[in-house]
Amino acid sequence: MGRLYDVLTFDCYGTLIDWESGIGRWFEEAAAADGAEVAQSDALAAYAEIEPSVEARAYRSYREILAATALHVAKRLGWSLAPERASTLAESLPSWQPFPDTNPALERLATTGYSLGILSNVDDDLLSSTLRHFTVRFDLLITAQQVRSYKPALRHFHAARERIGTAAGSTRLRATSTTSSPPTPSASRSRGSTARGRPADRTSSPTWRSRPSAASRTGSTDSAHDLKRMDCRPVARLAPS
Repeated sequence: MGRLYDVLTFDCYGTLIDWESGIGRWFEEAAAADGAEVAQSDALAAYAEIEPSVEARAYRSYREILAATALHVAKRLGWSLAPERASTLAESLPSWQPFPDTNPALERLATTGYSLGILSNVDDDLLSSTLRHFTVRFDLLITAQQVRSYKPALRHFHAARERIGTAAGSTRLRATSTTSSPPTPSASRSRGSTARGRPADRTSSPTWRSRPSAASRTGSTDSAHDLKRMDCRPVARLAPS
């Protein structure tokens, strides 16, 4: 049986990159510098709730989203964070590390012949700074800055379909998007789930001309082992015309 998909796209932060450790560490250290004590779990829970509402307003850069969210989180946790220091959350993003199984699984997928892509709710320069952590090349990179929108809005997916279709020419390609779970930081793993969650990269299934594949319905694909190792789940299948 041939591959079900030709192109695999991923969320980045929370799926490939351990955003929880990066964000949690920043809040803990920033609070300590101000003489406050903040538990990473409390900061992450507040962040997961607040960031989507910040993103839902008129588009602004992800650096601004991070800073605004940091200020709201600090206020909720009873800590006075200076606005100029809130901006340093974005500066910490390039140091956020991949999950241990990310690169081995990506390498297996690339070796098998899949084209790989990232659809992420960040700025171009922030994603570029993260790419150095990966050991594979991504053929498709779509950011919130490019589409002026944040998932779960569908502009990322529309742009992906357009670019994949353009690259395919007259050849019909099939693609699937892998997404992290809805924003329940840490809690999902404490319940034994393998899903990873990040509020900014949570997505809903695209509504373009597509239908759930057998893989999407059953949770398995011809590369199910790789996707399971990546802790990702197929969301939708598309065949650009």
